[in-house]
Amino acid sequence: MNKENKLGMGLGALLSTTTAKDEQYEAVKKINISQILPNPSQPRKNFKDEELKELAASIKNQGLIQPIVVKALDNQQFQIIAGERRWRACQLVGLHELDCVVKDLDNTNTLEAALIENIQREDLNVIEEANAYKGLIDIKKINKDSLAKLVGKSSSHISNILRLLDLDEKIQQMVIDTEITMGHARALIGVPNALEKAKEIINKKLSVRDVERSTSKFKKTRKNNNTKDPNIVDLERELSDKIGLKTSIQFNENGSSGSLTLFYSDLNQLDELMKRLKK
Repeated sequence: MNKENKLGMGLGALLSTTTAKDEQYEAVKKINISQILPNPSQPRKNFKDEELKELAASIKNQGLIQPIVVKALDNQQFQIIAGERRWRACQLVGLHELDCVVKDLDNTNTLEAALIENIQREDLNVIEEANAYKGLIDIKKINKDSLAKLVGKSSSHISNILRLLDLDEKIQQMVIDTEITMGHARALIGVPNALEKAKEIINKKLSVRDVERSTSKFKKTRKNNNTKDPNIVDLERELSDKIGLKTSIQFNENGSSGSLTLFYSDLNQLDELMKRLKK
C-alpha cells in the first residue's frame, strides 16, 4: 500500500509501524524535544492555554501515550506532521525526549496528514478548516469533489466552508474569536457592507435569523438578477446526486420558507420516487 493511500485511511494508517524499505521511517524512536519543530503548514493556528494545561497535566501523570508523527529535516531536526498540541503540552511539562514515529513524506502528504488528523479530532475552527482545504486544492491540483471524497465530507460542506474565505479577513478573525458564528458569517457572504454588518452583530447581539432578515433585500435584488445563492446551488447538486433526479430549491421573499421541486423524466422515475418516499 503506498503512502498516499495510507493517508487517505486516516490516523490509524498514518501511525502504522509496519515494516517499510527503511525501518527507521516506521519504528517509534525517542527524539530530543529541542530537535522537533512545528509545521508552518499546520492547519490549526489557535491553541487554547487552558486546554494545553489540562493536556500537560494528563501527560505529567500518565506520560505521552500516543507518539508524535514527524518527518526528518536537515541538521538532525524533525518537523511535526501530527501532534503539535501534544508537543506543546510536553514543553509545559518539561520533557526532554518524546516518542516519535518518523515518516518520509513530501510537503503535499504532510499537509494532508495534518489536515486529516485535525479533522478527525475536530480541532479546527471553520476558518482554519477552510484554509487547509484551500491549501490541499492548490497543492494537489484537485477539485472540490475530489477533496470531499479525500476527507470524507460532502461537496456542499467543502463549498460552504471555502466560501468563508471570500469574507474580509477581519470578519474571518471574528469567527475565529467566536465573536460571530459560522451561520452569521455565511449570511454576510456577498453582502456589500459585510464588515459593518459584522460589527453590528457583535454590538447588538443579533441572531443569525436577524442577519438573514436584514440582508434579505440585497438577496432579493440578487435573485431578481437571476443569480441564485451559491449555497442553494450546492444543496440542489447534493440532493440531485443522492436521489438521482434534478432538484430545485426556491425561497419565498421573507427567506424563512420556500419549496423543494423534484423533476422526473418518465413514469418509471416517478414510481421509484414514490416508493422511496413511502418508506
